[in-house]
Amino acid sequence: MSRISAFFYDELSLWHSAGLHALTLPVGGWVQPPAAAGHAESPETKRRFKSLLDVSGLTRHLQVRSAPSATQEDLLRVHTPGYLQRFKAMSDAGGGELGPNAPIGPGSYEIARLSAGLAMAAVDAVLSGEVDNAYSLSRPPGHHCLADSAMGFCFLANIAIAIEAAKARSGLGKVAVIDWDVHHGNGTQSIFEERDDVLTISLHQDGCFPPGYSGETDRGRNAGSGANINIPLPPGSGHEAYLYAMERIVIPALERFEPELIIVACGYDANAVDPLARMLLHSDSFRQMTRSVRKAAEQLCQGRLVLVHEGGYSEAYVPFCGLATVEELAGVRTEVIDPMLDFVQLQQPNEALVTFQRGWIDRLAEAH
Repeated sequence: MSRISAFFYDELSLWHSAGLHALTLPVGGWVQPPAAAGHAESPETKRRFKSLLDVSGLTRHLQVRSAPSATQEDLLRVHTPGYLQRFKAMSDAGGGELGPNAPIGPGSYEIARLSAGLAMAAVDAVLSGEVDNAYSLSRPPGHHCLADSAMGFCFLANIAIAIEAAKARSGLGKVAVIDWDVHHGNGTQSIFEERDDVLTISLHQDGCFPPGYSGETDRGRNAGSGANINIPLPPGSGHEAYLYAMERIVIPALERFEPELIIVACGYDANAVDPLARMLLHSDSFRQMTRSVRKAAEQLCQGRLVLVHEGGYSEAYVPFCGLATVEELAGVRTEVIDPMLDFVQLQQPNEALVTFQRGWIDRLAEAH
């Protein structure tokens, strides 16, 4: 069934520069300069994703929009004044290392404000009933950013900014944030960990990033106790493990919480060929996870669902994962066939590993 889906995008967001790196290592010393720009958080994954939407014909079924940048007032609902001043000053000076694994270039401050604005507009469009659901191709990403510090390619907390803006402007109540980026959504967790009106759920590779972090016992604090769920999955977890985690933990948590809006921090770096993680998802994994959340949104909150782009660093494969996700949002199948799907399906864990992973997830489910 076709649905009205909006896609928020702006070419300027792809002009954020992370400087001269080889994957994540700053060039210099023993690190040889790469042939191209070199940084893992490259605009090419997003540009190729958007290009595949266009050439497949899917874009014709979407409401493609840009949006105004987030204002200073919007940013200050989440971030400290001192942090924003440091960010702007470094951006104006041409760039540098704003935080751990968080290099910026000239103009990154303004581009990050636009990235947050795209997420805000996606939430507004869904809450107003203009569209059934929305996807924000936000760049730079946001889920690692703390209130007072950049981290892990993230400089503004896009999703948190969008939530706080909607609460201030339209009286939005309870919101659920599901983060299936392969790295832990530590920024979103830290911003809302003492709040009971925002449920944060993170599915991530155990110990991957932040390095060594699991989060299994972190459940929120004070008023937010119980409103934070972490699902650290063993390296090598594949399609069945993620779908089982959705079935056993994520969907029941949404049903208990009864949100008015669901937002997904939509990273694609759990795909099988990502250079920064060791999971085994494929395009149909993201299609089915999106379907699961979309159906939950239809049952719980009138279908109000927003996906905000986060990580994913395989230029060749992210576009196919993203296309499958947006096809599911829009209720449209194109003629595109994922050329990697059969290969990745052959790499899935064997029966013994699947049983181990299910046991791991069952143990986490019992704790919640």
